[in-house]
Amino acid sequence: MNYLAHAYLSFNDPEVLLGNMISDHVKGRTKFDYELRVQKGIMLHRAIDTFTDQHHVTKTAMKFFKPAYGLYAGAFVDVVYDHFLALDKNEFSMDSLYGFSQNTYMLLERYRDQFPPRFQFMFPFMKQHDWLFNYRNRWAIERSFHALVNRAAYLTEGDTAFSCFEKHYESLKECYMLFFPDLKAFAENNFKSLT
Repeated sequence: MNYLAHAYLSFNDPEVLLGNMISDHVKGRTKFDYELRVQKGIMLHRAIDTFTDQHHVTKTAMKFFKPAYGLYAGAFVDVVYDHFLALDKNEFSMDSLYGFSQNTYMLLERYRDQFPPRFQFMFPFMKQHDWLFNYRNRWAIERSFHALVNRAAYLTEGDTAFSCFEKHYESLKECYMLFFPDLKAFAENNFKSLT
C-alpha cells in the first residue's frame, strides 16, 4: 500500500522502480519472467516490506489500529507512513513531490506492457488521481483506507481507521519520524547490494 515509499526508495532506477511498484502483483516464480534489474526491484520491495513489518516502531504504530483491524493494522500503517513521507520537508518540498510523482508515472508508462494485470488495471487511476502527490492530503488517506477495506477479505469499514488516524495523528507522525531514517538507510544499503 505504501506506493510513495516504494517509488522513492527505488533511487531513480527505472527498472528497479518497475519491480518495486509491481511486486505485490507478482506471485511465485513469475518474477523470473522479468529482466534481472526488475527482479531486483521486486526483491527490494519485499526486503522493504519485511524490514517495515519487523521494525519496533512499526509495531508501536500498529497498536493504534490493531483493536479494530487485527492483522490488517500493518496495511493501514503503510498508508500512514506514505502520508508523512509526502509531508516530510527533509525529503520533499511540495514542488519536488509533485515533480517526483509526475516523473514516476512517466517512467512507469515506458513499461506498461510489462505490468501484471492488476497493476495494469490500477495504474491509470493512480496516475489520474495522482496518488503519490495526494498522499499529503488527509482526504486521500481516508480514500486509501476505504480502498484498502474494499480489497480486504475480512474488513467491512474504514471509518474507524480514519478516526484512529485523526485521533493519534501526532503519535503516528512521531513513529514515522523515528522509523523512516532507519528504513531509508536499510533500503540504500539493500539497493547497493542489488546493483
